[in-house]
Amino acid sequence: MQVVADLHIHGRFSRATSQKLTLMELDKFAKIKGLNIIGTGDFTHPKWLKEITENLLFDRETGTFTLPHGQVKFMMTTEVCTVFDFAQLIKKVHHVILTPDLELATQINERLSKYGDLSIDGRPTLNVDAATLVEEVISVSHDNLIFPSHIWTPWFGLFGAFSGFDRIEDCYEDMTKHIHALETGLSSDPAMNWRLSALDRFTLVSNSDSHSFWPWRIGREANVFEVKKVGYYEIVNAIRSKDVNQFKFTIETDPAYGKYHWTGHRSCHVSLSSADAKKLNGFCPVCRRKLTKGVEQRIDELADRPSNYTPEKAIGFVRLLPLSEIIAAVLNSSSPSTKRAWELYNKLISKFGNEYAVLLNADEDSLKSVVDERLAKAIIQVRQGTIKIVPGYDGIYGQLLLGNHSKSEDKIVKQSNISDFFQGSP
Repeated sequence: MQVVADLHIHGRFSRATSQKLTLMELDKFAKIKGLNIIGTGDFTHPKWLKEITENLLFDRETGTFTLPHGQVKFMMTTEVCTVFDFAQLIKKVHHVILTPDLELATQINERLSKYGDLSIDGRPTLNVDAATLVEEVISVSHDNLIFPSHIWTPWFGLFGAFSGFDRIEDCYEDMTKHIHALETGLSSDPAMNWRLSALDRFTLVSNSDSHSFWPWRIGREANVFEVKKVGYYEIVNAIRSKDVNQFKFTIETDPAYGKYHWTGHRSCHVSLSSADAKKLNGFCPVCRRKLTKGVEQRIDELADRPSNYTPEKAIGFVRLLPLSEIIAAVLNSSSPSTKRAWELYNKLISKFGNEYAVLLNADEDSLKSVVDERLAKAIIQVRQGTIKIVPGYDGIYGQLLLGNHSKSEDKIVKQSNISDFFQGSP
């Protein structure tokens, strides 16, 4: 059976999350999105773990949890931040941890509490190196899975431009043998990661890293499996084995939509492609300070393959954008949560069952029977990859453009001609 899973989300005790973010809301919107499995997020936080324990029912056979009468299965997951010294530099790397039951989650928490206060944040900061973290998690049980989060994010990514590494082995040392997967993050997709031959042995996974239950956040990236039953062990084994018969494809946002795709400096309204950033030696042409290096440029630095390279037996992917964002772009609205946007969204969900069914399967004529031609065409264009996106940079999401929407264009402040900056540049 086909299973769609988002394994990296956060609960309401993480920073920058709403107090309305509850297990019930996650279950509700995961179903609307079309997810079969969702991570609990933040099992390291004692209050969130208490809510998980009190509200979710455990199925020991599958290693998953459900709400009473719930249809979406939860897997026990969390994210942690490790801060440590390497070669006289401070490194900050985020990691996702999966475990099959509450007992093992409690044991992980006991071990990790030695390195930091787990009650401060749903994604705790631990004063421990990455190799020791892996050793602690795997020592609890080999059924646990750990992998680095959003590996290219400038801050906190394994390969991040500001505090990351050039090699996985430098980060995880002798514990690299226990790393089976890498999370691509919003600003990269598998095709970008395929440019590094050193990553071929790892399974590329995609998750939302959502701090919200809203459908334009949860499930915006996900993993699609074909397994005999919906369970923790089936999902983890598919990831570990990198079996294309079990791990079918990932759902990716267009990487240009991510907040760190291009190099830039948001306070100066400067965004640059990798090639143009290199021409300026990485310095802002306005304030002359260092630019925030984007994922595209960072991958260019480490890549040993051309951009069109596809490894043998690679797990495929599809590029999508959240349906709410597409609707907002068609309406020329700055928010996906307007009353009119919700009306159109709910009409489509009512007709086709869930958001993924709309984005992946509904044909144009069927879409036109529910919404107007402009929206129907936009959904098909996103599916076909013919939509225009102004790339995100320095913490600003990319922006979807449709047709001649001058208002949307006006909202985007972007340097379009690098030659404007050559005179007097550093």
